[in-house]
Amino acid sequence: MSQQCVLLPLTGVFFLISSVFGSTSAPRPISCATRGADLPQDAVVVLCPPDCSQWRTSVFGTGIYAAVSSVCGAAVHRGVLGTSGGPVKVHKLHGRHNYQSSYAHGVHSQALSHWTASFSLTKPVNVPLELTSETSTTALPAVQPAKKPLKKPSVKKALPGGNKDCQMDIGMVIDSSNNIGQRRFNLQKNFVAKLAAMLRVGPTGPHVGLIQASDSPRTEFLLTNYTQPKELLFAIKELTYLGGDTNTGKAIMHTAENFFSQENGARRGHPRVMMVLVDGWPSDDLEQAALLARESGINVFLVSVAKPLAEELGMVRDKDFMKKAVCKDNGFFSYSIPSWFSTTKHVRPLAQRLCALDSLLCSKTCYNSVNIGFLIDGSSSVGDANFRLVLDFLAGIARGFEISDVGARIGAVQFTYDQRLEFGLFDYSNKEEAINALRRIPYMAGGTSTGSAISFATQKLFRQAGRGRNFLILVTDGQSYDDVAGPAMAAKRQGDIN
Repeated sequence: MSQQCVLLPLTGVFFLISSVFGSTSAPRPISCATRGADLPQDAVVVLCPPDCSQWRTSVFGTGIYAAVSSVCGAAVHRGVLGTSGGPVKVHKLHGRHNYQSSYAHGVHSQALSHWTASFSLTKPVNVPLELTSETSTTALPAVQPAKKPLKKPSVKKALPGGNKDCQMDIGMVIDSSNNIGQRRFNLQKNFVAKLAAMLRVGPTGPHVGLIQASDSPRTEFLLTNYTQPKELLFAIKELTYLGGDTNTGKAIMHTAENFFSQENGARRGHPRVMMVLVDGWPSDDLEQAALLARESGINVFLVSVAKPLAEELGMVRDKDFMKKAVCKDNGFFSYSIPSWFSTTKHVRPLAQRLCALDSLLCSKTCYNSVNIGFLIDGSSSVGDANFRLVLDFLAGIARGFEISDVGARIGAVQFTYDQRLEFGLFDYSNKEEAINALRRIPYMAGGTSTGSAISFATQKLFRQAGRGRNFLILVTDGQSYDDVAGPAMAAKRQGDIN
């Protein structure tokens, strides 16, 4: 195979470009989250960043992977990519059934019943190189260009980000019981698909996951499994009917306890919404499950389709199940549709309700999106007894927030002339552990330098605070020996701290 090298001068920097006839252009840089479906060519060499095995990437299959899989995650699983990253060749393939799950090279791939496209991976041969030098010199005579013209690099249009006015995490609980039957189950799937299309999911828009209610609830897919409309609609279309009792309360409990966690893709600071579809009436009690959902800050919408007839009311366990299930019984969170054959006209109004941020009364988004730093005076003038009272006071404040992996975060700094980081915002994701850590802080004693302490807390607590508003609560008993106004203004300006 022939090869040509051309040395090109460019403002004192020289690029040595090696091109191999018959091969592709330089590797295309991608992220750990890029999927096979995002790549345009049938065969392309990509450049994966390092440490993709540390990311929560979705990989479906073994050897041959569904196109919805992360390319770099699949490459690590396949063994053609190490932790340091590097080039990988992607070969596009047709879709298939029964993608197998397995664990390899630190990556656990998932099973998938069917997908429309696939890909396989190999190590590339003769990967084009690009070298740079800062040394200035005279250019070598250019080698005659190849007769075959270079192809213009293909540019893939950016995928839509989704509806930015509806940045909700939505868990859809659908009815898969004997009560609904196969025919109406298919009508339900069509309705859910139209609703999902109206919501316009996307990375920066709403995320949708789905749970089926039957004898036992079954999570079909999580919030981050499908963040593009086309893949989400296909996943809904592939749902299979289960049968069994209408244990809607059990499904609500399952969703409230397990679905909206950070491990399952819930986003910090985003409202959590549960839309529950019921055909007729549920077989079990909804009240306790709905109470748990409300206390967890989940906005429960209940959509009842085909209400029980007058002669069927005797079979309904709780005639007020709609009032007891919803976030708040004000008419906004409950929605009735007379028949599965007339759902189309209800798609838009229901989508508007799910995205109505100002009306979500059970959401704890203000708690979920707050980072709180306690800056505590430990000077000698406070005294140990009063210091303990301050810690009790701050523990009471902390208890009012939903501290969790997707909820509020708290951290603490104690100061005298010196400063000490007692614990950071990410050290405790459990409310009781965080409060216990706060109460255990040992008293320092010393002078009072409040200004220096504000600067220290800005750097140590809030530098990697992440999403949400930042608040610094300062508790001090008197005059500082240094300037306070300057550091306070700097914290507000540089750290966006209130």
